[in-house]
Amino acid sequence: MGRRERELDPEAGPVQRLAHELRQLREKAGSPSYRELSRRAGYSAPTLSEAAAGRRLPSLAVTLAYARACGADQAEWEARWRAVSAGVEEEAAADDGPAPYRGLTRYGADDRDLFFGREPEVERLLRLTAEHRFAALVGASGSGKSSLLRAGLVPALRDGDAAGFRPSAVRICTPGPEPVRERRALLAPADGAEAEGDTVLLVDQFEELFTLCQDPSQRREFIDMLLTARAADSRLRVLIAVRADFFGHCADHQGLAEAVNDAHLLISGMSVDRLREAIVRPAGAAGLLVERTVTDRILAEVADEPGGLPLMSHTLLELWRRRRAKRLTLAAYETIGGVRGAVAHTAEEVFERLDPAEAASARATLLRLISPGEGGPDTRRPVPRSELQATGAAALVLERLVAARLVTVDGDSVELAHEALITAWPRLRQWVEDERERLRLHRRLTEAATVWEGLDQDPGALYRGMLLRAAREEFMADAEGPAPELNELEGAFLSASVAEDERVAREAARSARRVEVLMTLLVVVVTSALTSWVVWFLTREHP
Repeated sequence: MGRRERELDPEAGPVQRLAHELRQLREKAGSPSYRELSRRAGYSAPTLSEAAAGRRLPSLAVTLAYARACGADQAEWEARWRAVSAGVEEEAAADDGPAPYRGLTRYGADDRDLFFGREPEVERLLRLTAEHRFAALVGASGSGKSSLLRAGLVPALRDGDAAGFRPSAVRICTPGPEPVRERRALLAPADGAEAEGDTVLLVDQFEELFTLCQDPSQRREFIDMLLTARAADSRLRVLIAVRADFFGHCADHQGLAEAVNDAHLLISGMSVDRLREAIVRPAGAAGLLVERTVTDRILAEVADEPGGLPLMSHTLLELWRRRRAKRLTLAAYETIGGVRGAVAHTAEEVFERLDPAEAASARATLLRLISPGEGGPDTRRPVPRSELQATGAAALVLERLVAARLVTVDGDSVELAHEALITAWPRLRQWVEDERERLRLHRRLTEAATVWEGLDQDPGALYRGMLLRAAREEFMADAEGPAPELNELEGAFLSASVAEDERVAREAARSARRVEVLMTLLVVVVTSALTSWVVWFLTREHP
């Protein structure tokens, strides 16, 4: 017997009423299993089960397929669906304000009115930036460093809230894979008539210098460039934000270690009182109410939990999406499985709505956005859109991931909304574990292909030897060409490496044959000469 469906209140809203009616229809049809309904309807069992779950309005096509599988009249159910859809649109139009929570994505400078609970840290960062030309913000993954910089410190700096300190410009960036080339211009102080103060550069996710930048010399050069801010006449101030588990890497550079020791702020998790502020005050600013029981349940799950802030924010965003009138309810909280289940619930909802080809595309995209740890934690990996080559159906899949806030797009860069997704979504976590070595090989292949392209496809930059054998076995195991998860550049690089290797092997074989022929001729000549000499010698001795 299948798992019993959860209780559903048909009076909770039009979506819940339609789901209740779908369940009644299934009962009248003899309560077939969802597997049997799937066979009749042509949709997966999870998709049909979700249609009757009451969490959101199913598509018209799924609703009609469900009704058809139960032997119901199609026209009648299309009319019912359209009536419910109109009701949902009316509810949305009546309460269509922006969400007061950001989910897994970070808060930005425009979100300062929704950013609560970190006021003391903002004040400390202001003093740190005003008193030191180089400083560091250190905290665990999920402690809210990026949001603290963008929604807390940046607006405060631009307002000139620091005593005796008003910067001429505030810039923010992440290192990226090529920090020297891509970030050099940001270290130039602002010019112009109004540029009287120092320029402040905030380098978020400083750990990218150790996870994405693979060139030690470029890494050291970028650090040296940042440390020029320490000079009194530099007109530049730098604040780096680094994950606590990468803090030890800063000791590899003596100057950086000294600068960080002189000025840094280590942030911890938020207290229960501040977490409560972060829950209820954004809702209050949007004219909403969070039920007290919901607040208490969230606090019980998140307090003292490392990396809990993005999970909490995502939970609150999902509750807002399922709000009843102006309330974020306990019923919605239990539906999504609480804080721990919310991320997985959202991700699974998206994934289960994909057909097999779309699911494969989503899997390839998500894995490309992850850098597997080398003796450390797995991290997210920002990539340019050109690397994803998301066109056609793949572009639609990417948009679904973005719409669900599992993935973010910032200009030309695409990345996971937060690293918490890697551990909080069991399916993704298992993918990474299953493909860990393959992912490492893929990351190296991507980097090598990029270098090859940058050198105008110089044959000297192609794979050879053990690197080529490993890549060929993993990504070109059959005669059909490179594996489908490789993009055009990676496939071209691997194909060119194989072709060059085969050309060299053929040339070596030809050379070996030439040597063999020459050796054979040499033996013949020597033998012939020796024979002639012996004959001559014998003839001379015995005429």
